[in-house]
Amino acid sequence: MRKLVLLLVFASGFSILAAGCGGDDDGSVAGATTQATTTAASRADCGKESLDLVSEGKLTVGTDNPAFPPWFGGKPGPGSKWKIGDPTTGEGFESAVAYAVAEELGFTRDEVEWKVVPFNQAFRPGQKSFDFDINQVSYTPARAKSVEFSDSYYDVNQALVAFKNSELADAASIEDLRDAKLGAQVGTSSYEYITDSIDPGPEPSVYDTNNDVISALKAKQIDGIVVDLPTAFYVTAAQIENGTIVGQFPAAGEQERFGMVFEQDSTLVDCVNGALATLKSEGTLADLQQEWLSDKASAPVLE
Repeated sequence: MRKLVLLLVFASGFSILAAGCGGDDDGSVAGATTQATTTAASRADCGKESLDLVSEGKLTVGTDNPAFPPWFGGKPGPGSKWKIGDPTTGEGFESAVAYAVAEELGFTRDEVEWKVVPFNQAFRPGQKSFDFDINQVSYTPARAKSVEFSDSYYDVNQALVAFKNSELADAASIEDLRDAKLGAQVGTSSYEYITDSIDPGPEPSVYDTNNDVISALKAKQIDGIVVDLPTAFYVTAAQIENGTIVGQFPAAGEQERFGMVFEQDSTLVDCVNGALATLKSEGTLADLQQEWLSDKASAPVLE
């Protein structure tokens, strides 16, 4: 395989050299040759048989359990290890994206295996039990020191959820949140947004899971919770009776984005990025977003 790639690179270089010496008048043939050899080399590098995988012939994908809508859908069957949503169904945005990427890499649905990986474990340093993890993990420079990230598969904003009859429900700006007791899941960009951008007077509360955060809100231990916007729609629709999305927050600096997580120095990253680029250019990612998240994008902005 390495010899093939070297030969292709040599052929590409020779074509460019020939064009520089005045081969074709418009360079179109040389350009086409270079593009063709580059595409062939990329396909050779990212062929299923060439990938360095956790399990030979299988693409192992990690995510947390419970797996929540709208990211994962489908009801777990009898004896299933999954709670609430079942990633293996292909329903829900992240499940659908994972299978679309797998297909671009040459894997059938039967060749995709899902593994339970707690959220915080996904981006800790060390060897991974998955080929990539997809679980609303936002790229941050700090996390990128321990793991590799794919390109964005979804750009996201954070949002605030509270009870409709609470004082917090009337908030119109971040300034209105200064006296609020807020909560979020540990290790998330939601918690970082509270501490770094909202910076309320009361110390924010941190919890192991989003379920714990929701329980704290129901028990009135906190005034509101911060989660990503699509999750906020699910929380208010299915988990918190009389809950409301107070608003979404503007990006703090660089636009927050979700990326797939890989073991550091994984050779699979470039191949997945290539698959994502194809899915974007063909409109597949946009279609999946429209299907699973189309009604999860509108909320007033708290600035």
